[in-house]
Amino acid sequence: MPRAFNPPGVWQPFGAFSLVTLQGDGQVTHLKGQVPLDAERNIVGIGDMPAQVDKVLENIQAVLAALGGEMGDILSLTQHTTDIAAFMTSGDVRARYFKEPYPATTTVEVSALYHPDIMVEITAIAEIPRGRFVHPG
Repeated sequence: MPRAFNPPGVWQPFGAFSLVTLQGDGQVTHLKGQVPLDAERNIVGIGDMPAQVDKVLENIQAVLAALGGEMGDILSLTQHTTDIAAFMTSGDVRARYFKEPYPATTTVEVSALYHPDIMVEITAIAEIPRGRFVHPG
């Protein structure tokens, strides 16, 4: 049965979802789609796609770090954006977070996300090695 975890230091859920679900011994982790919110739930980078992508990836990095994970542990990403052309200008931001081998990635344009000022949401699946994995709580 999966277990849920909402690490400190990032925005906390406000609905029926967890920031992370853990599978098996916890090596495989399923992260809830991250949006450009700071820990106080303020939207970061309104109107600025690179700033929003940066905050989303920073949030993913923080969630993984709370479990002993790193960005290199990510196996796949699913990226939803309200403006694919603007999103495609954020490659340099992604390059700061990912090195080869890159995660398998799917990017789709959607008509809207949960708030009109949010332009991107990214979810991730990662496998954290047992030797680094930190069980929550």
